[in-house]
Amino acid sequence: MADDPIPIEVPDLDNKVQIDKDYFEAPTPLMTGRELLELAGKKPPDDFAIYLKVKGGQPERIELDQKIDLSRPGVERFLTLPLDQTEGFGARREFALPEDDVDWLADAPHRFELVAEGGVLRVVLYSFPVPPGYNRRAVDVNVRIESGYPDTQIDMVYVHPELQRLDGVPIGATCPEAFDGKQWQRWSRHRTPANPWRPGVDNLATHFALVEHWFQRELREG
Repeated sequence: MADDPIPIEVPDLDNKVQIDKDYFEAPTPLMTGRELLELAGKKPPDDFAIYLKVKGGQPERIELDQKIDLSRPGVERFLTLPLDQTEGFGARREFALPEDDVDWLADAPHRFELVAEGGVLRVVLYSFPVPPGYNRRAVDVNVRIESGYPDTQIDMVYVHPELQRLDGVPIGATCPEAFDGKQWQRWSRHRTPANPWRPGVDNLATHFALVEHWFQRELREG
């Protein structure tokens, strides 16, 4: 449409901001979260959340009427997330993730939620496929996002409902853990010195690829 905002390719501006992957010139050095969303063409702004990227820490959510000073040196960087509704179920977006994780989640076939409970942040994927050999062909899975991520590693995986091997062999190193009103099966699987977490390389995509490997390897053991 003719009135859609046009991203600015070269960020050589006085009040420059980056929203998701695009650069814009802010019309004023003080803008609210709502105004930033409108600047980025996120309409209606009430259907989106906006986060300020913080170097070395978790992105901070900016309320719609909260004002941000854009006059400081450098480019202020923001991330947006849709507060959508999927199949009649409220898709929770209670914290923000790095941009490469957001892109992976957007492209993945799984419905997902970002849930904060008791100060713990978790990414939940629904209907995650399980290889043949288990009592289920798909389960819900979640992982914890620790302080300092993505420099801090993701560890283990949590499964609901619990998995069992069809051959009756017990799955080792699992235990129940409560989260979001359910009992999840925690798989205590960890990286080794030969396969350490690589800041700047590893993320949700590589960790869930490792989860798929854990599910497959379990069937080859015992």
